[in-house]
Amino acid sequence: MKRREFITLLGGAAAWPLVARAQQSMRRIGMLSSLATDDPQSQARNAALLRALQELGWIVGRDLRIDFRWGEGDADRTRRYAAELVALAPDVILAVGASTIKPLQQVTRVVPLVFLQVTDPVGAGLVASLMRAGGNITGFTNFEFATSGKWLELLKEISPRTSRAGVLRDIANPASTGQFAAMLAAARSLEVELRALDLHSAANIEEGVKAFAPSVNDGLIVLPGALPVVHRELIVKLASQYRLPSVYPFRSFVAGGGLISYGSVEIDQYVQAAGVHRSHPQG
Repeated sequence: MKRREFITLLGGAAAWPLVARAQQSMRRIGMLSSLATDDPQSQARNAALLRALQELGWIVGRDLRIDFRWGEGDADRTRRYAAELVALAPDVILAVGASTIKPLQQVTRVVPLVFLQVTDPVGAGLVASLMRAGGNITGFTNFEFATSGKWLELLKEISPRTSRAGVLRDIANPASTGQFAAMLAAARSLEVELRALDLHSAANIEEGVKAFAPSVNDGLIVLPGALPVVHRELIVKLASQYRLPSVYPFRSFVAGGGLISYGSVEIDQYVQAAGVHRSHPQG
């Protein structure tokens, strides 16, 4: 089997020609996640990826080696781990979350990058187009900017009196600006005043929600990003403490006690990312 037959991405739509190695050599995958290693959501996603790989005939320890790195919502850690993974010369790197893409692009234009859990990669400037991503990058998107308006509509449906909404956004997520702009457009017709609550670190999550919350008829919308997901338990707790009806981007927030979420099924992207060419690894 040639190395170019190793991984085919986007449901078999794209593959990179890679330098051939000996047939018996082990393939190497790097994985850089914006979450924490002990996060239950991380473990569930990775388990789905490993099961899908196994079903396709790829066994970790026999055919594959996977090097995991966990950014935990920390920009410096993410940059350091991006450089570490590239130095290992993997066949491909899976980049989980928008905050992991730029650090990887800054250190390699050669190693194939496959992103997961990224909002509007074109609008965020990560790829040239959905049809032709360009360069060494491709992947899966989970939200369009228009989804942001849907979150605001949901908030009004579950809490019709809401006249002001705080929008928690991770500034490390390049899509957050576009998402907020789309939400502003919807807010005018829904007669809701929006206030951006920008997250620079875990420390200012509680400060931001506390400063926003005292008014009546308030609500909360949480945008996708590493910091909100890593600290989702704190955010759900604060929403409950201040009696803020809240809309979240992922089911994991609701599983932790949050009110309602709207978005794609996260696990599906990990199963799709395991997609390989029809050739068997022993062929």
